[in-house]
Amino acid sequence: MTTLNRLPQLTDGQFKQFSELVYAKTGIYLKPGKKELLNARLGKRLRACGLSSFRDYYDLVMRDTSGEELINLINSVSTNFTSFFREQPHFDFLANTILPELLNKAPAGPRELTIWSAACSSGEEPYTIAMVMEEYLAAHPCPGLSYRVLATDISTKVLAMAQQGVYPEDRLAKVPAPILKKYFQKGVRNAAGYVKVNKALRQRLTLQRFNLMDEFPWRESIDIIFCRNVMIYFNTETQQALVNKFHGSLVKGGYFFIGHSESISRLKHRFSQVAATFYRK
Repeated sequence: MTTLNRLPQLTDGQFKQFSELVYAKTGIYLKPGKKELLNARLGKRLRACGLSSFRDYYDLVMRDTSGEELINLINSVSTNFTSFFREQPHFDFLANTILPELLNKAPAGPRELTIWSAACSSGEEPYTIAMVMEEYLAAHPCPGLSYRVLATDISTKVLAMAQQGVYPEDRLAKVPAPILKKYFQKGVRNAAGYVKVNKALRQRLTLQRFNLMDEFPWRESIDIIFCRNVMIYFNTETQQALVNKFHGSLVKGGYFFIGHSESISRLKHRFSQVAATFYRK
């Protein structure tokens, strides 16, 4: 008899059911080699829900009209590795090339620059973008210019972490000491070993849950898009659809960044390649 302390193993048929559901809802393609990973992660949801079989859990997800358990399922399978100043050349290019170019060509009068972190995870990427923006504008004042960082992710779990803006100190190993001191508050007593992003920087982020499989509501209104180390989890068909939607969301002359482990060279796209993982509309 199966007990909650000894959960069953996913059958091939159950893995196929869950992987098809995940793909339909998120575009994430779970290869057969991910079966053990899915087994372990969904096992935690079985325990949390007090269930003893994956069949029962699948039925729960399908009949939950609130959609909350589907979100829990997605949170379980999403991969959310990230870090501050990850893939530094992107931020160097932003500060040394894109911003001088955009600001030199900016029309007179008020203007807001919109930068989208399209899979922001627990917030390290969008906060890094905001710090780069703050540092650049402090050194190169541009009256009338403001900016916002739109930070989206499919996982409610990591969005909550980004909203809080609290991180273990060891997660900030790559952050230069002057930047760390300027934008983070060091925890004391019960919060010792942690730092918190200061309020002014947190307010620069607009955080919201968004599924990249949905239609994009932004039409030629985004100046810069970061979608890094995400498309590797999608099949070619989904990658093609995403690249087309990103292109349509950018202003003319806007920039698109992908991860250093990614390539869109096999896809049909209308971007001009600036460097290995930098593109322009």
